Amino acid sequence: MTPGAADQVATGNPAINIGVFVLFAAITLYVVYRVSSGNKTTDDYYAAGSAFTGAQNGIALSGDFLSAASFLGIAGGIAVHGYDGFVYSVGWVVAWLVGLLLISEMLRNTGRFTMGDVVAYRMRQRPVRAAAANSTLVISFFYMLAQMAGAGGLVALLLNITDRAGQSIVIAVVGIIMIFYVLVGGMKGTTWVQIIKAVLLLLCVTLISVFMLGKFGFNFSAILERATEHNRLGERILSPGAQYGRNELDFVSLALALVLGICSLPHVLMRFYTVPNAKQARRSVVWAIWTMVVFYLCTLVVGYGATALVGSDVILRAPGGENSAAPLLAFRIGGAVLLGVVSAVAFATILAVVAGLTLAASASFAHDVYANIIKRGKAEPRREVRVARITAVTIGLLAIVGGILANGQNVAFLVALALALAASANLSTILYSLFWKRFNTAGTLASIYGGLGSCLLLIVLSPVMSGNRNAIFPDLDFAVFPLSNPGIVSIPFSFLCGFVATFLGRRGEDPGKQAEMEVRALTGIGTNLR
Repeated sequence: MTPGAADQVATGNPAINIGVFVLFAAITLYVVYRVSSGNKTTDDYYAAGSAFTGAQNGIALSGDFLSAASFLGIAGGIAVHGYDGFVYSVGWVVAWLVGLLLISEMLRNTGRFTMGDVVAYRMRQRPVRAAAANSTLVISFFYMLAQMAGAGGLVALLLNITDRAGQSIVIAVVGIIMIFYVLVGGMKGTTWVQIIKAVLLLLCVTLISVFMLGKFGFNFSAILERATEHNRLGERILSPGAQYGRNELDFVSLALALVLGICSLPHVLMRFYTVPNAKQARRSVVWAIWTMVVFYLCTLVVGYGATALVGSDVILRAPGGENSAAPLLAFRIGGAVLLGVVSAVAFATILAVVAGLTLAASASFAHDVYANIIKRGKAEPRREVRVARITAVTIGLLAIVGGILANGQNVAFLVALALALAASANLSTILYSLFWKRFNTAGTLASIYGGLGSCLLLIVLSPVMSGNRNAIFPDLDFAVFPLSNPGIVSIPFSFLCGFVATFLGRRGEDPGKQAEMEVRALTGIGTNLR
């Protein structure tokens, strides 16, 4: 197949792609409008009245996390690099066990709307809530930036809009729809969008996987054998080392960020408050785990299937490179209509994930900063919701501008940065707050700012920013940190900062409050008396 043919295949029929996406957007906008009544109190707007079941919230959790990178990026990584591309899937599935075993129930029992509720429960409220809000805003912005920038790449790949002006318009449209989801629907509307998107995504990858298996007589080994024949790496795609064999330490650092970062993301943590009790929070994680197990097993079939039917050379030559594997396979087996469905699902992932991020960031500012720092816990619920909506519009507009500026940049770097930041700033603080009686305000501030600051500094000084042709600034060279992902340094450093500062700081915290938090976290007594 010639490069021109590859370009044609990747594009398919832009009219069908746009039509399917517009249909999805119209349906979800209608759903958001229908369920938006009653978003007047903070409990309704931030947590949907805690009315979702564990099954519903679990599917929404998977929809909140599974982004375009999961759908297009992992399938493409497997198609081109084989086994090493699947490592991301394993890391992200294992990551949910951290949430299931250590975080979900106790977080639901202790907090109300945001991570700040938990880490500030027995500490001095104002400085700790400010630190939690700063962490949430920084992490959410970088994760959101990656999704919005990814929208530009998807436009080039699926709609054949190659000029930056056209891509910028589509990024703006995606941002405006996302702002509407959050502004009108709040957590309830956003949750239903994520449920719809997760179901569509699962149906899409499952149907493609079943078709691929059926084409090869439901013999996965036959797919692997054909894949080795059509991949430039040959049989190396069946064993580890094709992509990460040169720098094992960097791979370990990336794995730490993947496993420890997911359940430290603010928009993921916030979802635990949309269920009525800790039992349903635990069920949410179980449902999310099984949903993602099915999804990532399907991406294994889709990735190797794309190599088997399309070939790695054609995939790399097509617009979008590795990210074109799933669309190329969809076009090969189902023509323009199936490609249109794939394009709609890919855009849906961006809309749902960005909506969740915007809601988490706006809730953190309105609840932690406005209500508890500025108003000292005496804010009127209606005014707090109004501040959250204004913040959502502001963050959405900033995300649109940032996405346009970051269009064409290394999106994978931005995602890895958000995960490393979340693991470095949030994980140690949450675990110390829940499990260590001696932990105090000084330790809380040190773990948040120490992890956040060290991670940002090491990213700036890493090869991802400068020193090679794939860097963000390829013409500069100020890289002194050898690893592309700082997780192996910044995550332990945040734990160390919290530990040392706790013993250096004054005790000063209320022992009664600490005992109350311990009882509530373990038993749930008093959870609904907030």
